[in-house]
Amino acid sequence: MKRYCLAIVVATLFALPALALEPPTGKVILTISGKIGEKNAGNTAVFDLAMLEKLPQQTFTTKTPWETLPIKFTGPLLRDVLAATKASGNIIKAVAINDYKTDIPFADARQFNMILAHKMNGQPIPVRSKGPLFIIYPYDTKPELQAKSYYDKSAWQIKSLSVE
Repeated sequence: MKRYCLAIVVATLFALPALALEPPTGKVILTISGKIGEKNAGNTAVFDLAMLEKLPQQTFTTKTPWETLPIKFTGPLLRDVLAATKASGNIIKAVAINDYKTDIPFADARQFNMILAHKMNGQPIPVRSKGPLFIIYPYDTKPELQAKSYYDKSAWQIKSLSVE
């Protein structure tokens, strides 16, 4: 039993450095600040696309009020992105490239399978088409999500998140 426990402790110690947030090697597309415990650029955590793609990817198809047909979104769960930074707080302030701002309750990221999408219908999202990142709720999974209050919290062309 002691050997088993020792093996677990040793394995955990070797795994901890792998959990550290590495610096990006490509163009930074997302900056996270505020109440985060894991940083890789001063007081912030920055991500390039490759870093986001290394997180577990989720895909769902949902109707949105902005498009006529359902769209397939792919990307990491927002809660997984926040977990990578060891974020804790009550509000996520999302800011888009055009400075659109929206407040997302931290509880929403835990409760709903929100995606920080980097693909729509299997293709990378260009800036001209709401990219490179789009925070999207899985609207079709719960009737309560098909409401203006949730539509307003979705945002495209995301450039930064601040956890408060």
